[in-house]
Amino acid sequence: MNYLFFTNTPAHVHLYKHAIQRLRDRGHEVLVLARDYTCTTDLLEWYELPYVVYGACGTSKGSLLSRLPAHYTRAITHARRFDPDLVFGMGGYAAHTGAVTRTPTVLLIDSEPASFDHTISTPFARSILTPNTFRKDLGANHYVFTGFKECAYLHPETYESDQSIRDRLDLETDEPYAILRLNAFGSQHDVGKRGITDDDYRRLVDHLGDDVTVLVSDESGDADLEGLSARSFDLHPALMHDALAEAELLVADTQTMVTEAALLGTPAIRSNSFVGADDMGNFVELENQGLIYNVASADAIIERAMPLLEATDTDEKWQRRRNALLADKVNLTDVIVDVAINEGHVDDLEALQQFGQTPEPEPAKSVGIGGD
Repeated sequence: MNYLFFTNTPAHVHLYKHAIQRLRDRGHEVLVLARDYTCTTDLLEWYELPYVVYGACGTSKGSLLSRLPAHYTRAITHARRFDPDLVFGMGGYAAHTGAVTRTPTVLLIDSEPASFDHTISTPFARSILTPNTFRKDLGANHYVFTGFKECAYLHPETYESDQSIRDRLDLETDEPYAILRLNAFGSQHDVGKRGITDDDYRRLVDHLGDDVTVLVSDESGDADLEGLSARSFDLHPALMHDALAEAELLVADTQTMVTEAALLGTPAIRSNSFVGADDMGNFVELENQGLIYNVASADAIIERAMPLLEATDTDEKWQRRRNALLADKVNLTDVIVDVAINEGHVDDLEALQQFGQTPEPEPAKSVGIGGD
């Protein structure tokens, strides 16, 4: 069979990379349609995945809208040439390309906004897959799995850390470090939202730098670290999860990396204007499991961070909580491969249940927006 995957962001590459390789190993043809956004194509090259670029997108809020017609034209053209039997993606590009080429489409969605994208994409999907923490009903073809989308690449059955990461980072064996991740806030769902400001990250570095080496990963590339006791994370982005696994702490105003930290057992503090009463269900669950903190200000970050760095049992606690969290979570790569082999029909797959047919998981209770 021919399988077409859309990767519009770096997170999408991680989501599908193992499933793509397994399908290729089974003799299937696979093509990735990639949007050249931040390090997406760098990751595709690193993992040696077959891809073509259908368009580019910067990190500014207006960079995507003006390019949509050309993006769609190229995506549909490439899809017709490839002639897929099934399309995988997360939104409009995949759904509409599938509709035009008359190809069934599977959407894998993990953010819950009452968004225009859901409205225009889900009616064209054969199946819609979401985590079981998802709180929005996306229709009759909506099915849930127990876990998070990051379980496709950070589930214990899938992920193995690179033990050379400290050497690559030029860190001593026992040198503690924290990662500060700054989001560009250039995506559609980021319009009107804010995260850690320039003044905020300078204050954070001043406080954190007394206890740990601070590595800054800045999506926009605009962070000025001159005069600060911090340095840039300058390794290939494919090595970020290995660095995250060894870190003492992640502080971030982004979304995906916070979930990744939780699945790796690394304490994480998330701060942006998505945080609040309408936050995403998965972040509510992760906080109630004791793996992350969702806060609204730099002062609150510092208040949470310093005790974590000073305690001697933080790593032990977080690994125990991480193991408890993952005890019943699916290996999402297995699920994606099964869905592919079943041509997008999911009724008989044990790992998936129709939305609303199982008891709502606790403690996640709220609905909101986010996602990278």
